[in-house]
Amino acid sequence: MMTIEKFGIEGPILFTPKLINDDRGFFYESWNVNNFASSLGVEPAVAPVFQQDNHSQSKQGVLRGLHYQLLPEPQGKLVRCSAGAIFDVAVDVRRSSPTFGKWVGAELSADNHKQLWVPVGFAHGFLTLSESADVLYKASGLWNRSCERSLLWNDPAIGIEWPLDLLNGPPLLSDKDADAPMLEHAEVFA
Repeated sequence: MMTIEKFGIEGPILFTPKLINDDRGFFYESWNVNNFASSLGVEPAVAPVFQQDNHSQSKQGVLRGLHYQLLPEPQGKLVRCSAGAIFDVAVDVRRSSPTFGKWVGAELSADNHKQLWVPVGFAHGFLTLSESADVLYKASGLWNRSCERSLLWNDPAIGIEWPLDLLNGPPLLSDKDADAPMLEHAEVFA
């Protein structure tokens, strides 16, 4: 009941659910372990188990990320936007990967219902495009401050094409995100 799109980078997957619409509204299945495992090419028993659900609300122009967690508490994230719209990004931070430092991005919104799977080994971030946005994501690991790392959102070595032209000024960043290291100086996955 979902369309699955893969990228030129192995790992991230974009899911678009099939909506059932009628005059009352709509319904869709936002999570199903069998469909998720099948899209990853694994049996349901070995699919990532989600340990934590998170919900953030951000006003237009807020850029959160790029965040990831190292061992022993890495996190994969299944991200969706339930109100508003965001530009969502995953960056490969696996040094041994042939796509190390490459990124993928997609617009997630309350209108398109898309979800982005950001696997372990990828940094995640998003830019709020609408007046405000509610972002929900399932995490495969628990938050752990000692494992948490960040990358600078505008590192030219990564070259993310953020849709900044849709904003009325520069992105709004936390101090942590503004001071994050560039990829060449970051602690990443082997």
